[in-house]
Amino acid sequence: MAKFFITNAIPYVNAPPHVGHALEFVQSDTIRRYRQILGDTTQLLCGGDENALKNVQAAEAAGIPIQKFIDKNEKTFYELSKKLNVEFDIWQKGSSKSHHEASQKLWLLCDKNNDIYKKSYTGLYCIGCEQFYPQEELDENGECFEHPGKKLEEVSEENYFFKLSKYQNQLIKIIESDEIKIFPKFRKNEMLSFLKSGLDDISISRSNKRAKNWGVPVPGDDNQRMYVWFDALNIYQSGTGFGTQDEKYNKWWPADLHVIGKGIIRFHAIYWPAILMSAGLDLPKGIFVHEYFTVDGKKMSKTLGNVVNPIALADKYTADTIRYYFLAKFSPYSDGDFSEERLKEAYNSDLANGLGNLVSRVAKLCESVEYKQMKTTKNTIEHVSDSSGYTNAINEYKFNEALFFIWQKITRVDQFINEEKPWVLAKTDVDRCKSILAHCVDQIQEIAILLTPFMPETSEKIAEQFKGPEIVSGQPLFPRIA
Repeated sequence: MAKFFITNAIPYVNAPPHVGHALEFVQSDTIRRYRQILGDTTQLLCGGDENALKNVQAAEAAGIPIQKFIDKNEKTFYELSKKLNVEFDIWQKGSSKSHHEASQKLWLLCDKNNDIYKKSYTGLYCIGCEQFYPQEELDENGECFEHPGKKLEEVSEENYFFKLSKYQNQLIKIIESDEIKIFPKFRKNEMLSFLKSGLDDISISRSNKRAKNWGVPVPGDDNQRMYVWFDALNIYQSGTGFGTQDEKYNKWWPADLHVIGKGIIRFHAIYWPAILMSAGLDLPKGIFVHEYFTVDGKKMSKTLGNVVNPIALADKYTADTIRYYFLAKFSPYSDGDFSEERLKEAYNSDLANGLGNLVSRVAKLCESVEYKQMKTTKNTIEHVSDSSGYTNAINEYKFNEALFFIWQKITRVDQFINEEKPWVLAKTDVDRCKSILAHCVDQIQEIAILLTPFMPETSEKIAEQFKGPEIVSGQPLFPRIA
């Protein structure tokens, strides 16, 4: 049995989660559930990115001690995962003792390879990205493209630097050859273009004065703390035993897939592999890069007041409803506009009138003629007829296309029922009626299997209802909503 280790991007905990976090949680969990269906042993990791300067500033603004502040926010992210039926096997906090130890070990390995040095530096720092930017990478207002409207801070201090430039040619080969496979391909090409334009070394520490003595101490220098991205990326390793549990770490590392948003691809596809190479550690095998949500056509912003609370959304609708809307109605490879009104429309048209209605009508027909299901219930994708379109889509993380495949199947079964009219045959030719229902039940069982990664609760309900031998009607899966 193969292992498949998936990491979700580690969210900053300077504020509660928004729907973008919910989207990525659901994507990561869907991949994990799919790999489990294939028979893999899986591990899904997330946690709290707690050592960022933005966390320090947010805690100060709130007048709350940093640890208390981040603990409060971090719990809301974990609560969100439970609301969405997302099962994280590991939840690693950046402020934990094990993470501090692992990050110091990583630092020392890079230092042993002579890849860390100290120098004075002046640069423009985006607190939102936790990154220095050269002037040519900013917009016409001198602002970061990820965080428009926020002025960058000019910082001058002595920091430690990592010899990123040393790894430029190796990184080009690694990405060109798909040793680290980046999905989608246009993001791979974007990283190659950035690499070929030349790499500069990067700052990997902050003064204690600016970091307010918060974060992972630099080994051997009490005046410096590690730059958040140096330690945050290492949560992927510290959470799975790096530096503390060798047997566990050797079993699971390297990561098979990092799931991230487009704004942090450079850290994962360039900085992280270079740091790992410097330390003599194995590289991740793949990176899946998704796009963003806008809300009602605009970028999510506290100023605009359009930040959607995903926990409130999960309380209002079922987890599977939200999972379906996120995964079916948006391409992972282009920005999508979130709208609660369109969520309701998708619920009524696709779930209530589509899937729910099909399950209900077939169950009632089976009950009316006392149909007995004699076949063994299907439980693996291998048992599903003509599923290549579905598997190809999921293997490229095109969740919307995989769900479109399922809904085409739902439509075909509905059309088959309308053409064969089993409710008429129930009065004239019961044997023929039961033969038609046998095909419908078979197809619904396949639909339940295919839905498992996306809508696990719904899949389980359908499988239970149609496992036989007796099939009876029940409560609607998705009652219509106004």
